[in-house]
Amino acid sequence: MVKRLLMWDETIFRDPEVFEMDFVPDQFFFRENQTADLAFQIQPGLRGGRPLNSFCRGPPGTGKTTTVKKLFAEIEETTKRLVPVHVNCQIDNTRYAIIAKVYKQLAGHPPQPSGTSFKQVYEAVCRRIQKEDIVLIICLDDANYLLHDNEINNILYPLLRAHEAYENARVGLIIIFSDMDIDIAAAVDSRVASVLRTTEVPFPPYTAAEVEEILRMRVSQGFYPNVISEDVFQLVVDRTMRGGDLRAGIDLLKRAGFLAERDARRTVTRDDVCKAYEVSQRYHLTSILRSLRDEEKAVLAVIAEMSGEGAGTAAGEVHAALKKDMKLSYTRYYEIIRKLDMLRLINLDYRIGRGRTRVISLRYDPGIVLDLL
Repeated sequence: MVKRLLMWDETIFRDPEVFEMDFVPDQFFFRENQTADLAFQIQPGLRGGRPLNSFCRGPPGTGKTTTVKKLFAEIEETTKRLVPVHVNCQIDNTRYAIIAKVYKQLAGHPPQPSGTSFKQVYEAVCRRIQKEDIVLIICLDDANYLLHDNEINNILYPLLRAHEAYENARVGLIIIFSDMDIDIAAAVDSRVASVLRTTEVPFPPYTAAEVEEILRMRVSQGFYPNVISEDVFQLVVDRTMRGGDLRAGIDLLKRAGFLAERDARRTVTRDDVCKAYEVSQRYHLTSILRSLRDEEKAVLAVIAEMSGEGAGTAAGEVHAALKKDMKLSYTRYYEIIRKLDMLRLINLDYRIGRGRTRVISLRYDPGIVLDLL
């Protein structure tokens, strides 16, 4: 029987944008509480006051950025008094780059390309806030990239003190961290901590049921009907839950669809998913590893080096190996492995024998982990 292949101008994608990382869905579920908490923090700005500051913390792929972007879109549709600015601190990670992004949002064009200092742009931003009687809400996304070279203090201090130098200059902050260990009060210096006073909005990992429903919606929006069977879809859900990062699952769907199209097929197969997963898991790992501290990477590297074909490695053995090269108390070591477990980089289980022994097993191929580290 001759297969009916795709013609050169046909596609299995109804809307390929649905599988892009910066796509903001019309329907966004399972983060209603976080959205409500952030909206409450912003609400004083609608009454002419300064918004309260928020601190969003959660592992990568838990909806932090999408929640803020959805909220900002609603603000832009509802009022001109509040002006939201989203800053990706992976890209804009200096105080000048951040204030230039804010200036561009307000003025509609960037500041002069050369010869303009931070102070000049900052003053221009504050004057515009005064003149137009607006309230500024700035989201510093992935703000952990500002922890180096004191940049987080360099940008937070002038923003938080803007109202002192410029009457009625109202600025509210939403700070996003993917590092679960960071204490925002301890991460900034005393002059910033004294005025920052954030309310934490936690973003826990999605449950398996939530991941399945979100991915099912993406499939419905992004592919034409019957492109992915239920059996193949469940394989995608399983691979997504292995890593615990929803973005990796969305990326997996896109890559598997491209593989099917490359072979001019109208359906995505299990083989497409398995091949795409080899690439997609690297995407997920790269994202997670980038957020780890040096000592956390060192612990993960030793776990990877000690991983074999067995049922895992005793936690005590891993700690003993670590002590040969670094000073790490067992308390801090246990904090790290719990974090790696929460990030779904490892499994932390018990082995029943003479007592209860904690056993660590790596969720990913040790060679890939070591290569990316």
